Amino acid sequence: MLSEYGAVLIFGVLSIGFIFVFLFLGKLIRPDRPNAQKNSPYECGEVPVGNAWINFNIRYYILALIFLLFDVEIALILPVATVYKEWLGGDFGLYALVELLLFVAILAVALIYAWGRGDLNWVKGYTYAENKSDSQDSKS
Repeated sequence: MLSEYGAVLIFGVLSIGFIFVFLFLGKLIRPDRPNAQKNSPYECGEVPVGNAWINFNIRYYILALIFLLFDVEIALILPVATVYKEWLGGDFGLYALVELLLFVAILAVALIYAWGRGDLNWVKGYTYAENKSDSQDSKS
């Protein structure tokens, strides 16, 4: 039994050693000629203009989070759906169905909430009341 763990330990040590050996060889072989252009924040051939700290629209992040939510949903439902037919033969069929429906219902509530908040609308509406309050603030 210890020989099995020993094999895993040897494999781990060799793999870490392999990484460090090739990183060291790469450091020896590659050229190292830093200059001001290489050390600039952007190495894409464009001259940087303005500050690098710009504000991105929060809608990108919200849509990415919503996508991840439903992507994880599919990743969690798919394995259960593939073995569901086998579970019907046992006593787990109804339990698995209720569990899947509850899981989907919770995510449906999350989708309805995000939809109701307007997070899925790319172009937000602009009302006259918002315009009026903005113009009053600027006059003060």
